Amino acid sequence: MTLSVIATAGGVATACLGAYVGYLAYDGHRRNESRTMLLLAVGVVCIAVVPYGISYVLVPLLSLSDGVTVLSVTVAHLAGLGALARSVNS
Repeated sequence: MTLSVIATAGGVATACLGAYVGYLAYDGHRRNESRTMLLLAVGVVCIAVVPYGISYVLVPLLSLSDGVTVLSVTVAHLAGLGALARSVNS
């Protein structure tokens, strides 16, 4: 197994698990009408799922440069951390 296959598998696993955890948090929000759970869901998805979508879907589709890719992933991480911080303080 090459390193690129292992990295891709790790990215897929992270995105799938992040989507599942985000779904669970969103389901908690829906059942309990909890803003905290909604912010948690948004934070997890922004940190775990959005960067995968940027790196493996948007980059090949739009031929994004390395700089734009890094900036986009960093903004997604920042938005996710902001949502998580807000969920803890709510």
